[in-house]
Amino acid sequence: QVQLMESGGGLVQAGGSLRLSCAASGSIFSINTMGWYRQTPGKQRELVATATSGGRINYADSVKGRFTISRDNAKNTVYLQMNSLKPEDTAVYYCNVDLGSEVWWGQGTQVTVSS
Repeated sequence: QVQLMESGGGLVQAGGSLRLSCAASGSIFSINTMGWYRQTPGKQRELVATATSGGRINYADSVKGRFTISRDNAKNTVYLQMNSLKPEDTAVYYCNVDLGSEVWWGQGTQVTVSS
């Protein structure tokens, strides 16, 4: 079993910043990719950013230049620094951890950006 503890969501005005954290614990030998996805009602979950164990980082075009993903491998934790937030960034953000043989999702944290 793997547990993912997300934190950092909330309500912020447009132009503001938030930092999401996701700490993985449990039966973990190694983590390949850690990342963040988001979902709004009626839409499919979409990739926001991912970071591989080898340091490869990928961002959705909509967040490039505004969001920064980082990992602390010693703590099995992934962060998402979100700056210059826009109302269209409003969504439930989900942490994702790929162990190679298994993929785990966090419970989601709400991010709301007011205009």
